[in-house]
Amino acid sequence: MDERQGPDPGRPGLAQQRKKRRGLVGKAIALAVVSVGALFILAPVFWMLSTSLKTLDQTLAFPPVWIPPSLQFKNYPDALSVLPFGTFARNSAIVTLTVLVGEVLTNSFVAYGFARLRGPGRRWIFMVLLSTMLIPFPVLVIPQYLLFKNLGWIDTFLPLIVPPWFGSAFLIFLVRQFYMTIPRELDEAAEIDGCGYFSIYFRIIMPLAKPALASVAIFSFTYNWNDYLAPLIYLDSPSNFTLPLGLASFLGRPGTVIPWHQLMAASLVTVLPCVLLFFFAQRFFIQGIVVSGVKG
Repeated sequence: MDERQGPDPGRPGLAQQRKKRRGLVGKAIALAVVSVGALFILAPVFWMLSTSLKTLDQTLAFPPVWIPPSLQFKNYPDALSVLPFGTFARNSAIVTLTVLVGEVLTNSFVAYGFARLRGPGRRWIFMVLLSTMLIPFPVLVIPQYLLFKNLGWIDTFLPLIVPPWFGSAFLIFLVRQFYMTIPRELDEAAEIDGCGYFSIYFRIIMPLAKPALASVAIFSFTYNWNDYLAPLIYLDSPSNFTLPLGLASFLGRPGTVIPWHQLMAASLVTVLPCVLLFFFAQRFFIQGIVVSGVKG
């Protein structure tokens, strides 16, 4: 055999095949782990859907019935007619959309100041703003309630709408981080053309910040649409109840068995707007979250 003969040309191919097989095995294991985790996470959703299509007796049966023999679609119209869910949905829409507009405008504007303006103590003020996230909401409940009571705002939507218009530390931080990724050369070019701070904000920064603003809108809508504690504290009249309070009314009717099948049906209808909003805006949401964490 000639010693000058080179290495076996088939060996690099075998090594590459082994590497490819190891990669496929790793991907299969990762996919299996993610699938199992997804099943655990989605199990409550499946149970909610299953319960919404059962009779009351089937919801209390043991062992549990995952797939009912006959689907009770009438639970949905029955659940929405037991209580004035149209009124609850209207109230939730008024509060949520009003707060959404306010939070998008105010948080984006304050974040623009922290990201673009220069001045003494700017970083310290920003740190003080972030430190307010350490204050738990229960600490503020009593002083805020007394303030709103003296203003005559109890049992109105004002305690739910007005405070968010003054900004949120988390949302300001989120948008500010996104603004930091926008090149300052755009601001300088606009200043040469005669634009002031407000013109730069409205004409340049806002159009480029659509992913961050979409993230703010999703956070705002989801939180306020599902908020239970604040409406419970400030709203007294059933005509002013939001959807979370309306769902809780299923549990508060004395002398009756809790209609779990109707409660689950109403809960699915209530959560549907949040799911649809996320699916339609998830591209902007993910882009806004990823880019916001790139630069400090």
